[in-house]
Parts: sequence; structure tokens; C-alpha cells
Amino acid sequence: MAKKARQRISYVLPLASSTGGHRLGVNGLAVDTDQSILYSAGRDGVICAWNLNLNLDQNQRKPSSTTNPFNSPEDPPAESKENSKGSTLRNLVQAHTHWVNDIILAQSNTALVSASSDITVKVWRPQAEDGHSAKTIGLHSDYVKCLASPETHSDWVASGGLDHKIRLWDLNGGGEKLQIDVGEDENSAKGSIYALSVRGSIMASGGPESIVRLWDPKSGKRITKLVGHTDNVRDILINQDGDTVMTASSDQTIKVWSMAAGRCLYTLSMHNDSVWTLHSDHPQLSVFYSGDRSGLIAKTDTRGSIDLDQGLSIAIAQEHGGANKVVAAGDYIWTATSSSSINRWNDFDLGVDFHIPEPRHHRGSSLASRTKIPSPTQSEHKQQGDCPEKKLPLNCILRISNASLMSFPKLRSPEFDQTNAAASGKKSPEEEAEEDLGIIVPYQRLPVETIEGQNGLIKHVMLNDRKRVLTLDTAGEVVMWDLLKCVPIQSFGKRHLEDVTPEVNTLESVANWCGVDTRTGRLAVLLEENYCFDAEMYADELGNEEGVEFRDDQRINLGKWVLRYLFANLIEEEVKRDEYFRQSLQGKISQGSGLQRDNAPASIQLPPVPNLSKWQNDPDDDDSVITPRANGHPYPPMTPGLSIGIATPGVVPLVNHGTSLQNHLPPTAEEGTPSLEKRQSQSGQPRTSGDYFSSNTFSQAQTDTTTPAASSQTTDTPLQSPSEPDKGDKAKESGSIFGKKFRMNFPKKLGRSSVEVKPAPSDEKVEESDKSSEREEKIVEDNFLGVVQKIRYDYEDQLHSRPNEPLLSGLTPSLPNETPILRPPSYTTVLIQEDRPDSGGVADIYRGTVASVGKDANMIEKAAPMWLGDLLLKNQIPVKDTVKVSFVLQPYQDLLPSIASSDGSNSRLNANRMLRAKKILAYVAERIEAQPEHPDPNTILPEEFLELYCQDKKVPLEMTLATLRAHVWKTGGDVMLYYKSNGRRPELELKPIKDAGTENTSAASAEAKLSQ
Repeated sequence: MAKKARQRISYVLPLASSTGGHRLGVNGLAVDTDQSILYSAGRDGVICAWNLNLNLDQNQRKPSSTTNPFNSPEDPPAESKENSKGSTLRNLVQAHTHWVNDIILAQSNTALVSASSDITVKVWRPQAEDGHSAKTIGLHSDYVKCLASPETHSDWVASGGLDHKIRLWDLNGGGEKLQIDVGEDENSAKGSIYALSVRGSIMASGGPESIVRLWDPKSGKRITKLVGHTDNVRDILINQDGDTVMTASSDQTIKVWSMAAGRCLYTLSMHNDSVWTLHSDHPQLSVFYSGDRSGLIAKTDTRGSIDLDQGLSIAIAQEHGGANKVVAAGDYIWTATSSSSINRWNDFDLGVDFHIPEPRHHRGSSLASRTKIPSPTQSEHKQQGDCPEKKLPLNCILRISNASLMSFPKLRSPEFDQTNAAASGKKSPEEEAEEDLGIIVPYQRLPVETIEGQNGLIKHVMLNDRKRVLTLDTAGEVVMWDLLKCVPIQSFGKRHLEDVTPEVNTLESVANWCGVDTRTGRLAVLLEENYCFDAEMYADELGNEEGVEFRDDQRINLGKWVLRYLFANLIEEEVKRDEYFRQSLQGKISQGSGLQRDNAPASIQLPPVPNLSKWQNDPDDDDSVITPRANGHPYPPMTPGLSIGIATPGVVPLVNHGTSLQNHLPPTAEEGTPSLEKRQSQSGQPRTSGDYFSSNTFSQAQTDTTTPAASSQTTDTPLQSPSEPDKGDKAKESGSIFGKKFRMNFPKKLGRSSVEVKPAPSDEKVEESDKSSEREEKIVEDNFLGVVQKIRYDYEDQLHSRPNEPLLSGLTPSLPNETPILRPPSYTTVLIQEDRPDSGGVADIYRGTVASVGKDANMIEKAAPMWLGDLLLKNQIPVKDTVKVSFVLQPYQDLLPSIASSDGSNSRLNANRMLRAKKILAYVAERIEAQPEHPDPNTILPEEFLELYCQDKKVPLEMTLATLRAHVWKTGGDVMLYYKSNGRRPELELKPIKDAGTENTSAASAEAKLSQ
């Protein structure tokens, strides 16, 4: 059976509500001219649909018959009457969890296909009934960079990525149609796909190898390759006939290739930077748009030119950043950059008559005087006589290639333009003439409309408490977030993130329990099974707003806590389904037996337990439960033990069976004796030394001589020395609560291996084996649904063995005294993701919100992992070893008795990393003086007369061992701790040692006190 892929849970904290739009840079644009809709996709993983409110049908638009002689191309563009409302958001979908690199329309503009760095290719049908989400149609094994489709009505698309693969996908659900390995043909390690285009029987791909490869999209065989570029090929166009290919490259050139000749016909050099994008709606590519890294948008028209070098290219617009995408429709151009906003520019029709003024102090250019073969559009306008002559400034004309005959302005960087525009003072006519020829000025100075984006998160810092995060957005604002409540806590305005961090950080050391990223402009939290339950915090550190009572030193598991309330609606739905299932199951049994009486109640309400403190006052009662039941039993949950064990045991004699048992320090009330549990200062400690993540949870008999834990004792058991074996441990552990709870219902591999079972009669053994074989035949699925199935199988077994007894619910979700109530925003996004080893990435298998997880119960049962079901429905978390810290505990300057034995063998200790300093002081107090049989409630507490020091610094009482090691000790090896008295208990202090005689007397006195 194949190993199940690893799954994880993610949730995305919602940002402030806004009108919509992108929060990070935009990478893809596509226009539906029939419905006047602009689609955009960005680095935030969002795809937006915008109502343009424009007439983009060229057949219905007519040129203006009159013109204002006082108009100038330098004037700001006037808003069109047809777009008086401006562009409005039509719809949006969070399609991906990483950057969207490209989008394309297909199937007659009813399907929008997107390619993302989350290795998926998805299709979104915004006009369909289920158009609220995008569906995955394919996966790559690395970032997917580009898409291509032969026609807008085609039923398939091609995608290319950094995995060196070109894949063809069926949009009707047929999956992958063809796969092409680009590097396989040449045995090359390279072959990443950055550009892709297909038309008819030709498909072209390009990448960082500077080579354009041509393929047959039907067979996948390579036709030929075109060599000529010297840098990465960024975009490709193919004409309608399939005999001409146009490529844009980071070598600052655009090349035109002939398929018949198999070579480059023209090299166009109108750009002075890397050319990133191309766009053309002309069947023969005679009119095309190009954008480069500097933000320059160029329009080139070669219609009516005998030679391509004799065409005309102008700077139509200038963006503030690199042009990621350029599209044109009707009389407008849309540009996408690293900004979250999208600009719309007025286009300039180079197919009509226009006038190019001659430069001052210079001879007329050949371009202004030469004749052109009139294009069909130009001839039609001339015959109608309704197209006036337009003025085209000389300083917006670009030199199309090195073979061009005209003397052109010199390309300058945008930084130079801004510096020159800021210069003050009147220029001489000669300087103005030089400016006309020296600086490129785009024809359109300003966009006619800007579709505003939103601010997105671009940087984050996790604080030491592991539950707060600082973020920086694109506007420069710093905000602090609560990862548990999923809300922003405080805004610090526009400041440097590095300056705010030390102001709000705390001196804590908490285990890593989640991952955080802001790659989509939002704060996403990632929870993995292998570490999401590692972190805890003390309940007294919470702002107890709900009035829930907690035990002293009770700890809350952070991962368990947040998952409990992210899926709160799912738990409620499962409880309803469980109740319905039990009622229907009992109804079937009663009908079959004929014992059902009229008006019988569906369930029996059990009376409340009168004594809730029984678990605390009677530690030997194994009938109590660890996990609260969902049917009304209000037993409080157990708190993990914080016992201190000996890390360096002494020599242990061998017993008859040949095994050496672990050594323990003499037990104290701190570790579970009834006398201390009744004390108010030390109440709430568990009966055993097991922890949430201790290996003793299911196998108490496992022995680790390097990290032993102090065993629990009762009043009837005499104290034992560290060198004596604990004879009662084995029998005590075999009857522990955890064993009773899980031993019978868990698979054999999770059962105890060291528990002795009393021999039973042979007939009982046969009966048990028959029942176990029946249970093994019931196969459950390896997902969330499998947990539900196991619970229902238990119901069936109960009815079979005890048909007359009511069924109690098998769902045991955690209660507020174990996981205090959280109220995350209902629109917090919840994701279930799965590792795809064959694809090399992570894929989303479920996406919903906190509000929708209840309605999506069927989907979650199939998509979610089994460990999530165990957590939510049965309050069980994966077993994991407890992380401990080793330390040496000694009296400061020998002014107090030592806790070590006379030979000093028990001076090295270890304990849970979450143990607080005040617990260490309590441990010390109970070993340097004998504890009375009936303690006085007015006696001062150990932390009131003892102090703990590390590195000559007084340790705060609430500081944990983990924080102590990370922020105070700061070195390797065992932590050195010293305890001393503050003078409130002078009778415990030893006299200063002056000579050898007094030294022996003090040592004898210390040993005498320890023997007590």
C-alpha cells in the first residue's frame, strides 16, 4: 500500500475590508472584448474581473470628424463619456496560494486559465454556477511560468514551467493530453520555460538558454530551434499563418524569424532595456506592442512598409516600473507592473494620417518625407475624408532598428527624465532643441484611468512568544497580529520594522509550532503534524475574558487551541450527525427486537457529577477520565506533569531478571503526593509524571537512563532512595488511566508491549480472538472520515454486546477549560494542503472559511488527515517525546543544605523545558527540610524565602527553563543554577565554613537534614 502524502493545515488571516483589487504586483492581463471585461492576476494569488464600461468593438467605433486645433498630446487625457463610471470590480477569486504568473482566455472567453508558482494550472469559469472557485486541471513539479492556446475557442491549453516540461491540458476534464520534455532531446540540464506560444501546427518555447525551440503540438516532436538571442527569451508571438515568429528577449532586442528560411529576418532595437512582454491582435503581427524593464511601452506599426525596418515605432507610454504585461483593445492599452494598480492609456492609431514636425536647426528626416504603401485602414479613412491629420511629436519616435535611416532621439532612463524635469531655469532655444532630440517623451504623459490596488504585506517578523507577528505592508505601515485570535492588535504607523521589533519583543523562548509567510500579500500560518503541537503557554498568561477557571500552572497547547476553533463549526456539524446516527442505529435495533416502547426518549440525560474535585483529592482512582466527554461529563482535563528527574543516576545494582531500573530522587508533594495536592499553592498537579508529548503516554515501561522522571508515590508507599529500584512502578503503570482509555480500541502497534495480562480461560481467549478478527475486517479510510468510521463501528459493537443500554456519544471534543474560547473572524480562510512528491510541491485539496467548514463537512471528511479528526473529535494529539533541559542545582556559596546525596551523584537534573523557576524552588524547599505530615496553611511559600540565580542574575519566578537557557545561560552544556535564602527563614541557613573542623561539622549537619 502506497504511503499517504503528508498533509498540513493552513489559515490566512483576513486583512481590513476594502473595495477589492490586488494587494501585490500584477503579472497577467486578458481582455474579453465582447463583454468589455478585463481579467487581471497578480502575485497575491488573486484573479480579478473588472467591468470596463467601454465599447471595445472596433466595428462599431468611428473616428471623430472634428478636432480641436488647440489640443496637444501633452495635455492630460479627457475621460470618455462612455466610461464616466470608471472600471468596477465584477468578481474575484483567490485562485492560488502563490504568485500567478500568467493567464489566458479559452473556450470562447468562458474559461480563464491561470498558471502559478504553486505548481498548479487552474481554470476559472466566472459565469458558471460554481464560478466562486477555480478548479485544478494539472500540476507541474516546479513553478508554472507561462500559458498558450491556439485560438480563443480552443478546448486545450499548453503550460510551461521551470521543471523543463511543456504540458497540454484538456479543459473538458480529460487531464493531460501531451507532455514534452524540453531538455530530454539534447541531454541538457537546462530547459526552463519562460515563454510559450502556439498557433496551428506550430508551438514555440523559449527560456534562459536564449534558444527558441519549435514543436509539433500533436506529436510533441521537436521541429527545429532558432538561435540568435544572447539572453533569456521572455515572450513569443506567432502570426496567423504560422510562418512568422516574433520573440522578445532580455538582450534588449525583438527578433522576427521566418519559418520557411529557418533564420532571423529582422532584429528590432527600439528598446534600451530587457524586453519583457509582447502583444498583438494583428493576424500578421504588423502592429504590436512591447514593454521593457524600464517601464517603456512601445507601439510599432509596419503596415504599408516595404521593409520591416522602415516601419514606425513610438513610445506610447512610460510606467514607473517594469512592464510585466501589456494588452490592447479598442482605443486603449492596459499595463501591469510590480504595483498593485493597473493603468489604462489612450492608444494612438498609426494607421491614419499624421504629421511629424521637422526638428529645429536640423534637416528634414527621410521618414517625414518618404512615401508609404497605404494600409487598408489608412486608405479607407482617406476615402471617407473624416480622419484629420494628427501631430506626432518627434521626441516620442523610436529608432526601430540599426538599419533605420532617420536620426532619432536618444533613449534615456526614467531617472534621467525625472531629474531633467525637476531642473529649473529658462532654457535657450539651442538647449530646447537639444532636449527635443535627446530625451524620449512618451506620447501619452498620463494614464486615462488607474484601477487602484490595495496594500499588501511584504515582510514579517515572528516575536519570541510565537503568537504575535509584526508585518510591513507596501505602504510602509507596521502592524502587529495575534496568530491565535487571527486579528491585528496594534498599528505602529509608517516605521521601520527593525525599529519596532525590539520595542514589543519579550524575553521568552517558545517552541516553534507554526510557519508564517506573506508571499501573497496576506499573513498565512502553516501547521504541520510533526511540530504544530510542540508549543505551550501557561493559562495564567491569558487574558481570561470568559471567566473560565484554570488550575495552577495549567498549560494550553497552542496548535490544539487554534485548530479547535478554526473548525468549531465542523465539530458542531459532526456532533449533530453523530446524534442522528446513534438515534437511527438504536431505532433499527429496537425495531428488530420489538422491545421499543411508545414515547421512549431518544437519549438519556445523565445527572451532573456532584464532586468535581474528586480527581484531585483521590489520585488513586483510576475510574476518572482524562478527556472530557461530549455528553455532559464535566471532568477537567489533566495538566502535563512538571516533575524533575535525575539526569546522572548513580550505580544501580542488577536485579535477578538482569535489567537495571532507573534512579529517582525521593518523591515530593510537588510530584503528586496527596498532602501537597491539598495545598493551595501547589494544587492542580497530575498524578503521574507524564507530559503531553512524553513517550510514557502509551508505553510507561520504556526506560531512558539519561532522562528519568520521578515516579509518583502515594501515602501508603514508603519513600525510596535513588539507588533502590522502584518496585511498584510496573504494577502501578499497568493500571494507569491512559492504558484503560486507549488500550482496547487502538491498533496493536500502539498497545503496550510491557503490560502483563493475567491468563484467562481458553474459551474466553477464543471469544476475544473472534471479536478481534471481526474488528480487523472493518477497514477504515486513512483520513478524517476514518475517525468517524471507527467511532461508528464502536457503536455497532456496543449495541451488539449491550442492546438494551443507551449509546453514549463517542465524540469527546475539548472543553473551554482546556482550550479557552477563541472567536476567529468568520471569513478567515482555511486550507488543507497536501505534499505532492511526484510534483515537487504542495497542492490545495480544500479551501474554505471558518464560517463554511460546517457546510463543507463532506469534503473535509475526505480531504483532511486522520490526525485532525483525532484532535477535533476525540481530543487526541500525536504522541511525541517531551523536550527536557538538563541543569545542575547547587546551593549558593554552600549557605544552604545541598539537595544532592552524600556522594554528589544526583546533582545533575533534568525537567520539562516549560518548568518554571518557582517550581524549582519548591523542589529545593522540600529537599532541604522535612515536610510536616499536616502542613500549616499559613506557612510561607518556597518562592517567598528562596531565590534562584543563573549567571549571577536573579531568575524571575515565572521564567521557564527554555527561556532561562536561551536568554540567560546563553551557552551550551548543562545550565548552572544556584539557590539561596533571602533571610526570611534563617533557621535553614548553614554557618559559614572557617576551617576544616567546621567544614566537617557543616557537612555532617547537611547530611543529617537530608536524611530527614
